[in-house]
Amino acid sequence: MTESPQHSSARLGAWGWLAIVVLFGFLAAAIGYAVYGWNKLGTVEIPAMGWLVLFIGIAVTVAAGGGLMALMFYSSRKGRDI
Repeated sequence: MTESPQHSSARLGAWGWLAIVVLFGFLAAAIGYAVYGWNKLGTVEIPAMGWLVLFIGIAVTVAAGGGLMALMFYSSRKGRDI
């Protein structure tokens, strides 16, 4: 009997390691570009209203993500996911 790919006990192959290296390269490039852009901006002042809107946006995003995760787990526990 052959094992299915999902239950294989094989370790990560050469292509998997290559994918990880490439993804870390993309991450390093993105971080480098972000640092470059941040340094090119210089001093930028954010008014109090800007900080308030930023924090409200973060709170709403985290609440929406948490709510969707809670709904996913609730649905899964109730057997509504196939």
